[in-house]
Amino acid sequence: MKKPLSSAQKLSLLAASIFTIVAPVMGYLSIGLAPVIIVGGSALIGLFCWYFTYLRKPVEPNIILPLFILTVAGLQIHIVEEYLMGFAPAMSRLFGIPWSEKSFLMVFALIGPVIYTLTSLGLYYKVPIAGFIAWFIFIGPGVAEFTHFIFPLITPDLLPHDPHPVTASIDGATIREMPNFYFRTTGHYYFPGMWTAVLPMIPGCLAIYRLLIRRRNDLNQKGSSLL
Repeated sequence: MKKPLSSAQKLSLLAASIFTIVAPVMGYLSIGLAPVIIVGGSALIGLFCWYFTYLRKPVEPNIILPLFILTVAGLQIHIVEEYLMGFAPAMSRLFGIPWSEKSFLMVFALIGPVIYTLTSLGLYYKVPIAGFIAWFIFIGPGVAEFTHFIFPLITPDLLPHDPHPVTASIDGATIREMPNFYFRTTGHYYFPGMWTAVLPMIPGCLAIYRLLIRRRNDLNQKGSSLL
């Protein structure tokens, strides 16, 4: 019989559940459908995995913390490439969404590092909600970075056959210099962030593997103790 969740675990579960619902909705209202698919999907999978791995039995810091730090370090390098090559305006042209560079920098370059730092501290002290954020990062910036290799193959919503950057108003917001990275138009297979996408993917995928193996070993030990 499972031990009931503690008050801290219940609060963490509530906070994680609220984030899984609110973050995609806010992303949809401010940008469009793309955040719902990427952020919402990562949060939902992360919530499920976290519930069955970290929530009831937090992982020792030496198992999860180094891989988390490596993942977010790779992510920050990856974000530098995205910013320099125009990821936000490229996504705006690709999906017809109003994603400005200012919004991109605010979320990923300014707010993001604060969250990563506090999560690292939480993982060190085995705070339950920190495990959820770690799972979200492992799946989102970790596994989901493979989408960068798909984006050049998707037909952009705005002027797909014009290779030049365009400035247009999308949902009342003016997005300037939106580049086109459509492979059939440019002849070059690239999308902002593609060169460094593997940097957060490698430690992120390794962390997922180690956490799932640990979960399987715990279940095997529990099964053996019942024999």
